[in-house]
Amino acid sequence: MRVALAGFLHETNTFAPSKAGLEEFRSGGGYVPMVRGPELLEAFRDVNLGMSGAISVAKTQGWHLIPVLWAGAIPSAHVTQIAFEQIAEEIVSGIRDAGPLDGVFLDLHGAMVAEHIDDGEGELVRRVRAVVGPKVPIAVALDLHGNISEQMVDLVDALVGFRTYPHVDMAVTGASAARILDDMMKTGIRPAKAYRKMSYLVPIPSQSTDLAPAKKLYAELAAVEAEGALSASLFMGFPATDTPDCGPTAIAFANTQVAADQAAERIFAAYEAAESDFNTVTYTPENAMVEAARLLAIEGRGPVVIADTQDNPGAGGVSATTGMLRAMIAADTTDAAIGLIVDPATAQAAHDAGQGATAQFNIGGHPGLPDEVPVSTMAIVESLSDGRLRATGPYYGGTHLDLGLSACLRIGGVRVVVTSQIAQMADREMFRFIGVAPEEQSILVVKSSTHFRADFAPIARNIIVALAPGPMPFNPSKLPFTRLRPGLRLSPNTNQDEK
Repeated sequence: MRVALAGFLHETNTFAPSKAGLEEFRSGGGYVPMVRGPELLEAFRDVNLGMSGAISVAKTQGWHLIPVLWAGAIPSAHVTQIAFEQIAEEIVSGIRDAGPLDGVFLDLHGAMVAEHIDDGEGELVRRVRAVVGPKVPIAVALDLHGNISEQMVDLVDALVGFRTYPHVDMAVTGASAARILDDMMKTGIRPAKAYRKMSYLVPIPSQSTDLAPAKKLYAELAAVEAEGALSASLFMGFPATDTPDCGPTAIAFANTQVAADQAAERIFAAYEAAESDFNTVTYTPENAMVEAARLLAIEGRGPVVIADTQDNPGAGGVSATTGMLRAMIAADTTDAAIGLIVDPATAQAAHDAGQGATAQFNIGGHPGLPDEVPVSTMAIVESLSDGRLRATGPYYGGTHLDLGLSACLRIGGVRVVVTSQIAQMADREMFRFIGVAPEEQSILVVKSSTHFRADFAPIARNIIVALAPGPMPFNPSKLPFTRLRPGLRLSPNTNQDEK
């Protein structure tokens, strides 16, 4: 079977401060950097991404692969028109030039918005379909946070979403989509499909499949498949996207339309019934430190892990706000660390000062937020690094990261991991590479909403969600939406507890 492979991933926060251009896709920002042709196959060896799973199935089934291009960038505001058009055109032309194909596998996100196109994935698939025609099956692996359009569902023949958040099943998802593609290529049979839109958005930290009610909702998908669906997916949606397609969806594929409809309706009904169970306790920065101290007094040594969720770069944050850092310093805490603070100027200043030096630094800050200014302080340069590391935890799954010039600054008992390049703090190696042993800290503050749980939950005495000022509000109802579909509610009908 001759199969073309391509990937184009971006989760777009239309309210974020900076856009994704070609350079962001070339560098990857936690993803595999942009890669083309045969090098694509090597780049995805031992990496936990959808493309990796598809390649593993291809090898087992003996496909003849035509790898075209894969590009992913860290979440941000819109993909620039130039970046979208250049990457999309290279993918489409590569598939067009591949000759006769038996199938196409696409590794996508599902929540991409370009400057000129609301439905990035739907538009890309439309162009691919126009090239390959109606008879060539197209299978797609997608993120759990996809805002999936009806156009997208209409154009593809198989569509499979992640079932874990933190995402640890990316390769598994890619393999699932590839196996369905293999069946379609061998049998020539396309499954029936069903699509349902849900009625309310859920805050990102409340979507974790490690917690109720999402844990039960995603466990139900296997039962839905056992009762007749070929594939069942629940997309929670990415709630910071101001487009008509924003929001959760249920999608099912089956041998008959009746079975597909029954599967989608079951997923839809379970999600709607779970609304009152989506409740996450959150804390102000100051109260988060008080609660962490209380837990440490009861349970002994930490770490207590605090999620700085509103500056999560995995949702369009800048990973540089200082609300939690200020609270840590004010609490006079010891054996504490925070990361990542993305501040190239401070990282360079630390390298200029040298390891062991004490100097004045202006750390972090985001001028677009009220009262968000750098922390001006004396600090000790405890360690330095070139920022290269291999993130071995379940989320990054062996991905090589390049965080640029980096430093660990110590302010009293608080260690601050400063880097030059942005990536979500979701792996313990992102502390270790600069000399901070996360297991030995009392308090760890991470610039992440949920992905950190995959690697940090096993060592955490407790996990706290803090609402320090940041560009990604915890509650979607705080965002200034103007273009959502009628009837979509901005948060679940539940009392979100804030302390």
